[in-house]
Amino acid sequence: MRKFYLALIRQRDHVVFFLAVLISFTLILTNDSRDIAILRGKANDAFAFMYQPVSWLRSMVIVEEEAAMLREKNIQLKLQVESMLNLANENEQLKNLLNYKRESQLRLLPAKVINKGITSNMSTITIDVGSEHGVKRNAPILTPNGVIGKTVAVGKYSSTVQVISDVNFRLSVQIKPSNARGILRWVYGDLCEIREVQKNSEINIGDRVLTSGFSDIFPKDLPVGEVTGIREERGSFQKIVTIRFAENLGSLINIFVITTIRNAVE
Repeated sequence: MRKFYLALIRQRDHVVFFLAVLISFTLILTNDSRDIAILRGKANDAFAFMYQPVSWLRSMVIVEEEAAMLREKNIQLKLQVESMLNLANENEQLKNLLNYKRESQLRLLPAKVINKGITSNMSTITIDVGSEHGVKRNAPILTPNGVIGKTVAVGKYSSTVQVISDVNFRLSVQIKPSNARGILRWVYGDLCEIREVQKNSEINIGDRVLTSGFSDIFPKDLPVGEVTGIREERGSFQKIVTIRFAENLGSLINIFVITTIRNAVE
């Protein structure tokens, strides 16, 4: 206490000045005279002018926070819209699959693609059905748009499918309406070539390509793709036909496994 008193004595001039200023402001603020009112107005104007930059900075901070919230909401809405579009697309695919299964004379087992195959020397996918569901080795795989491949390894609850875009895949096909036949093999991307086609066959761009039925695996008249190009082999009595897959192999989700062909009584 003594130290505080001594410090107060040493700083008495500053203390007196501070008290005088405080008393003056108190008298000014409590005085209702006209001159004091004018002084207050000018003081408020000066304070408002000095506070404008602070107010502007504060408003900018608020605007930036609101913009960040709007950007976040925009992203969330975009994700929701994308999810709804994906669900609508998958729903449409499932409808097409259901209609195809009803109309087809084949006994079809629906399945889903769960991942790409792990076979290093073969282009494959893995599906979620196996021997417990009636799947056998060399079972044809297709969608309503066309042939996808065949099973090459079957487990109890999953199977490996060699897809049509594998370099070793071969398929006997026929071209409609000419019924020209040949052997299909993949080239690149979504394109395949049909070789061993007779040179005198009448083939046009846009002709449909179907399975020929000359196979112990694939039934006749399953869709494969359509003709996109024709060229003749030099020194040969054959021509080469280029076709494009009917199905996008890169976005496969729902497929069918052909187990057996339905009897006529069914």
